[in-house]
Amino acid sequence: MSLPDHRLASLFLDMLAAERGAAPNTLAAYRRDLEDYLDYLRETGTGALDARPATISGFLASLEERGLKSSSAARRLSAVRQFHKFLYAEGHAAADPTAAATGPKRGRVLPKVISVADVDRLLQVSREAADQAAPRSGAQLRAARMRCLIELLYATGLRVSELVSLPASAARTRERFLIVRGKGGKERLVPLTNAAQDAARAYLALLEARGPIGRWLFPADAEAGHLTRQAFARELKVLAGAAGLRADKISPHVLRHAFASHLLQNGADLRVVQELLGHSDIATTQIYTHVLDDRLKNMVRDLHPMSNG
Repeated sequence: MSLPDHRLASLFLDMLAAERGAAPNTLAAYRRDLEDYLDYLRETGTGALDARPATISGFLASLEERGLKSSSAARRLSAVRQFHKFLYAEGHAAADPTAAATGPKRGRVLPKVISVADVDRLLQVSREAADQAAPRSGAQLRAARMRCLIELLYATGLRVSELVSLPASAARTRERFLIVRGKGGKERLVPLTNAAQDAARAYLALLEARGPIGRWLFPADAEAGHLTRQAFARELKVLAGAAGLRADKISPHVLRHAFASHLLQNGADLRVVQELLGHSDIATTQIYTHVLDDRLKNMVRDLHPMSNG
């Protein structure tokens, strides 16, 4: 007797968590995409094990009718494709109906990048806020925390989820690097600058002055026990406004992009940047090659003997 669709979806999500080490946020995204697909199957009177290529085409057409962006539709198809591959591999289904499915065409989306000058401005304002706050006040601790977050993010290129969940020991290390556990439980080394280490130690000293601290470098009353990504993003936008920058152009992810792009602009190897960002596939990192294009054009313009400048 075949299992109901919701049970098959649960088995798939369990596999992602157990075998691939998918993070809670990743599992939540897969669950939303699969629920949307299963809703479509119910509406059409089809079960997941009875799906055919025409079923997948119909689902994609329904996404287009609802006006989903091509990037969102492609993500849904990816989740559905992996779900059906799992059903086929585990022997629940006799075939994979997504084998011939093609997703919507996606334009090349370049990451938002801010200039080195803008990052310097953001860092300067964060330092001033930490220096000017009243000693031993909550405002001083918050300002020191924000300075620490930004210095660490720009120095390491961490994902925001990796940054806010750093252990307190990250601020105590004497090494010039951190060992970070990223997607899929994979560990990697990321560099630490002197400024980032100084900011982390200064913030930790203020934190410890308030009493014993627990596991997290950025503790909070949130369910996870540490600062949330959303809270950091909101505080960062406030700081951006204080720095005279457009708040809608600044986010934790934009600073991660700035880390990668500025390294490449200064001659870093793409493979090194891939390693630092924790990308499993260099194709993901190649989105940054637009900055290399500009650097190479400028090099030809400035150095080629036949160039007119």
